[in-house]
Amino acid sequence: MEERIRRVSFFGSYYFNNNAFGNADDRTAAGNWALLFAELIRAGGLADAKAAVCFGDRQAAVFSWQKILIGKITQCLLQDKLVVPVLKDVSLQIDEGEYVAIMGPSGSGKTTLMNIVGCLDLPTSGTYILDGRPVSELKEKELTKVRRDTIGFVFQNFQLMPRESALDNVCLPLIYAGVSKKDRRQMGMEALERVGLSDRADFKPTQLSGGQKQRVAIARAMVNHPKLLLADEPTGALDSKSGKQVLELFESLNESGVTVVVITHDRKVAEQAKRIVHIIDGEITEEGQEAGNEKEKEN
Repeated sequence: MEERIRRVSFFGSYYFNNNAFGNADDRTAAGNWALLFAELIRAGGLADAKAAVCFGDRQAAVFSWQKILIGKITQCLLQDKLVVPVLKDVSLQIDEGEYVAIMGPSGSGKTTLMNIVGCLDLPTSGTYILDGRPVSELKEKELTKVRRDTIGFVFQNFQLMPRESALDNVCLPLIYAGVSKKDRRQMGMEALERVGLSDRADFKPTQLSGGQKQRVAIARAMVNHPKLLLADEPTGALDSKSGKQVLELFESLNESGVTVVVITHDRKVAEQAKRIVHIIDGEITEEGQEAGNEKEKEN
């Protein structure tokens, strides 16, 4: 079965090239899908999609959108009546199932970018499309649902509740999701088992090492089976051995289909990802370079 793939770009409206397809029937089917798709992701900024048409059996066109699309985002903060740009015309695409490191020094804007990707903040201008939906058009309840069901967060300082057990910390997102107590416990134990801490379920954070705390935090981030995992300096507070274990967990999660985005200043951490994006002074200066190429440069 012959397949042809054509990139379709929308900038508020859509452009569709009929010459990319075969006969009139194929063009009609593909055109109808393009119109529908344009309506689904209508926005004033950037949105790219891939359109695939099956010619052999005349099946309808199939469209899929990229996981994360950011078009010319700027973010400004007000400091002492001065407008300070933190992000400057940042454009970025992350496909579903990728493992990407966003690398930059302190103050480069990488955490600000993560907050926008994680729907914790909105940009001053520009377009952010997550899973085919312009984030700026989502209401607060919808944003809460996205953060709860689609995105898992891992932070440098763990953000665990000190008086609760490891299991209770992992189960916290499930409470907000309305999962029953019985199912919460089962899902929480499965998540702890996945990070190798099922035998520490009743331990409080004060009874755990730094590496164990971060693994509990990862279990909490993944207990709701999100599609996207965002990790902000996840190894910053860990020793080298614990950091290696955390990165191995990220690799395992990515192999299972989870999109992983790691924010870091550490080149060794970034090189564990499959793609590295560099950000300096609020601007992306390099994108799409394989981590292996980075290693070659150093050797």
